[in-house]
Amino acid sequence: MLSTSLAQAAPDGSGISDGVVRIAVLGDYGSGRDLGGPGSVTAAKLAAEDFHNKVLGKPIEIISADHQNKPDVAVGIARQWFDVEHVDAVTDLAVSSVGLAVAGLATQSNRTALVSGAATSELTGDKCSPVVTHWADDTYALSAGLVGELSRRVGKDWFFVAVDYSFGTAMVKDASRAVTDAGGKVLGAVRYPFNTTDFSSFLLAAQSSGAKVVALAGTGADTVNAVKQTHEFGLQQGGQTIVGMLTFISDVHSIGLRDAQGMYVAAQYYWDDDDGTRAFAKRFFEIEKREPTKLQAATYAAVRHYLKAIEAGGSDDAKTVNAEMRKLPVDFFGRPARIRNDGRVVYDLSLYRVKKPEESRYPWDYYQKIAVIPGDGAFRPEGTGGCKLDE
Repeated sequence: MLSTSLAQAAPDGSGISDGVVRIAVLGDYGSGRDLGGPGSVTAAKLAAEDFHNKVLGKPIEIISADHQNKPDVAVGIARQWFDVEHVDAVTDLAVSSVGLAVAGLATQSNRTALVSGAATSELTGDKCSPVVTHWADDTYALSAGLVGELSRRVGKDWFFVAVDYSFGTAMVKDASRAVTDAGGKVLGAVRYPFNTTDFSSFLLAAQSSGAKVVALAGTGADTVNAVKQTHEFGLQQGGQTIVGMLTFISDVHSIGLRDAQGMYVAAQYYWDDDDGTRAFAKRFFEIEKREPTKLQAATYAAVRHYLKAIEAGGSDDAKTVNAEMRKLPVDFFGRPARIRNDGRVVYDLSLYRVKKPEESRYPWDYYQKIAVIPGDGAFRPEGTGGCKLDE
């Protein structure tokens, strides 16, 4: 339920700059369009609908653009939005380099960044900001929690096949530490260019390493191509387990259960987990005709909480509303969550195994839950990541 009693400060909407709450969705409309893209715009609009498209009596406007996976393009768009079009908050921000760049600009411009796409843990580390909150499951959580569970269940020897940009670098760094902490060994790592189609040399290196676990640290089409080719080279048949370090339900849909079966993934949202996740998924599916990804779900949760904080604090000023966001408990699809001072949104993660084709009962029935990873154990402890925000 939306709060009405909280709307005490500036109930006439005088704290709303420009008389409009303007939220911009800056996403990937190219190779990663199925992860966020138009679906993130839909998610943001559904969050606004929860408030009847108004907060404190003022209209909510959702706009969008494609950052083309280029930080300079993203910053150019965001600067136009902040300086000319009076955008109050920006969300999605898929791709770590884009997320870091736009979060930095938002800090300089005193605007809100609701990062639901980028996964780098730097956003709540030495790049933290009082106007940035991180809603995506990050590289630390996707390594520490996932590696710990799989080291106990599958094997302790790991090999990484990672995309060669900031996300891949951060993931290998965080996951390698987690492997060592779990008493395992990293037997090697290779890096491939973004948008690679031929993974043969990288997968042959993983195969020859003899590692029990082959971890793919990429996204979108890269993950789809890599997983399909693991079968061509017989990695699974040889006893190796495939882990998608940042895998989305849309990736599994593109791969197909025949090739994706048995792969492990971790996520904070899966559409068919419970009544809370299914309620949002039903609304989303009616529009998009596909189930939401965890990025799209995080966008919905982020925008909804942002609007709730405006309602509570009576203002869309970035520092004011972000302070309110950190005070309020987060309703994460019916499950509790919270926002720390460093901007990290803390929730439980789940470890899933992709089902065999014969185990799937209906369309998009792809995941079997293996374990729940408590948020306090998954995310990097506050104060240890290099965040220097004043208390």
